[in-house]
Amino acid sequence: MKEKRLENRVALVTGSGRGIGRGCALALAEEGANICVNYLNDRKEAEETVAKIEELGVEALLVQADMGILSDVDNLVTRTISRFGRLDILVSNVAYEVHMGILDADIEEVRKTIEVTLLGAFRVAQLASQHMVESGGGGKIIFISSIHAEAPFKNAIAYNMCKAGINHLARSMANELAEYRINVNVVAPGWIDTPGERRWNTDEQLAQLGKQLPWGRMGTPADIGKAVAYFASDDADYVTGSILKVDGGFTAALTLPIEWM
Repeated sequence: MKEKRLENRVALVTGSGRGIGRGCALALAEEGANICVNYLNDRKEAEETVAKIEELGVEALLVQADMGILSDVDNLVTRTISRFGRLDILVSNVAYEVHMGILDADIEEVRKTIEVTLLGAFRVAQLASQHMVESGGGGKIIFISSIHAEAPFKNAIAYNMCKAGINHLARSMANELAEYRINVNVVAPGWIDTPGERRWNTDEQLAQLGKQLPWGRMGTPADIGKAVAYFASDDADYVTGSILKVDGGFTAALTLPIEWM
């Protein structure tokens, strides 16, 4: 039987009702961790995630919280610790995205993007790290960022900005928390096949677009979950302040608009 690397540990995975968050929650549960599943609106999807986790023989807690509302974030962490008595792993999978460029960006949408994607991520990470330090040190904090943090795709101005902020937040935390043996790292997904992608493309379009990527397919939530499970395990004990791109070669294949001489 495969050894479970996260036996009896407790993980909070934000935005884990579906998509990348679900992939991360399931990967951690497969390694033996008990999971707090957080969702925003769709309780049915989140309940499906909980059922899948419990089928793996570990415990799950379901908590609704809007990561753009700080009191919700505080309650999310409090309930996780109250239920399980500890918090060993945080996966901060927080995002709000609206397609907009600098010239036509709605300032209220920009504000919401910052409040959810950056401030919400900051607050949940702050609370988790405070608990880890107060509990004697040790712990794993993993941010889900994006290749948008370094590749300034058009019409994603606020999202790009916030994801770049997440990367530097993680590195700053890694520097400050190293003395407490709290590892802080980032997984930067490329183009991942998630329910959210269907806001912009049909299934057929996504299949065709995936074939154009270097790896010949879009990434899956499970691909991201495997990277998160590594960062959450003792195998990554000496890894902190790192950003791992899981993009199937997407950014490696980006080319300049002119021929390089």
